[in-house]
Amino acid sequence: MRICIYGAGAIGGYLGVRLALAGADVTLIARGAHLAAMQANGVRLLINGEEQVAYPRCTDNPADIGQQDFVILTLKAPSVPGVVELMQPLLGRDTAVVTAVNGIPWWYFYELDSPWRNHQLASVDPGGRQWLGIGPERAIGCVVYPATEVVAPGVIQHVSGDRFSLGEPTGEKTARVTALSDLFRAAGLKAPVRQHIRNDIWVKLWGNLSFNPVSALTGGTLEAIAADPGTRAVVRAMMLEAQAIGEGLGVRFGMDVDQRIAGAAAVGAHKTSMLQDLEHGRPLEIDALVTVVQELGQLVGLATPTIDVVLALVRQRAKLREQ
Repeated sequence: MRICIYGAGAIGGYLGVRLALAGADVTLIARGAHLAAMQANGVRLLINGEEQVAYPRCTDNPADIGQQDFVILTLKAPSVPGVVELMQPLLGRDTAVVTAVNGIPWWYFYELDSPWRNHQLASVDPGGRQWLGIGPERAIGCVVYPATEVVAPGVIQHVSGDRFSLGEPTGEKTARVTALSDLFRAAGLKAPVRQHIRNDIWVKLWGNLSFNPVSALTGGTLEAIAADPGTRAVVRAMMLEAQAIGEGLGVRFGMDVDQRIAGAAAVGAHKTSMLQDLEHGRPLEIDALVTVVQELGQLVGLATPTIDVVLALVRQRAKLREQ
């Protein structure tokens, strides 16, 4: 199978090393100094006190590599619409696109048995660029659990985790998602195929929706936010609002809010991806993590007062950073 990882930063680079060392035919799409370092020296992964090095094909031009069996999108959510046209040479008739991107995916309502079946989300896919340019029938859901960081060009530090939950939007256990799961497991990763991938998406989003913007506003780590009574209360209120919305859409949460907060706190003094992006001058994933929950609340007729306040503040934080 031919696999392209589009956006080979922290998660994409980690995944690329693991798959390449397992013998997969992997191409990484990256840019700048990070790409140059990977092309010159391979991709270096610091994990469990050792360094692993892989030498997958690395390029910034998708047209160089042709059609793929799987394209795994590991870009930040705001960047995906801008690469839809560039992706087209990768997409054959049967190419699957794995959305390993934080937040509610653009295909969320595809073939969903609900009053909103095939509804398109403006906050995460303005103008329907992904829905039309990629096609929801290509999509495979992927919930990313590892924590990783790019510590130098071409060098990935693994912090924790090795699970990538996979699932078809239709809930079917198809040959393509099974083959992808087998490939991940051959690379030493956990890759369960989930019948209700949207449940997994919401449980991950639960933490990202709240901890990410609060960390961007305060500079706090997961541990620090959970330990402080004030910020913990804000996070908890946001999560309760999101839970009501998710349940209104038919989602089942396999744990309660306090268990989810405890799970985040257990990661320790880790900076969220939004805080890392803020510190490095990168775009923030506000819409895919926060705005979309506000949009979904409006869809199901539920108010989001705490989410609304935090969203306004983090938008202002991002805007002032850009000035």
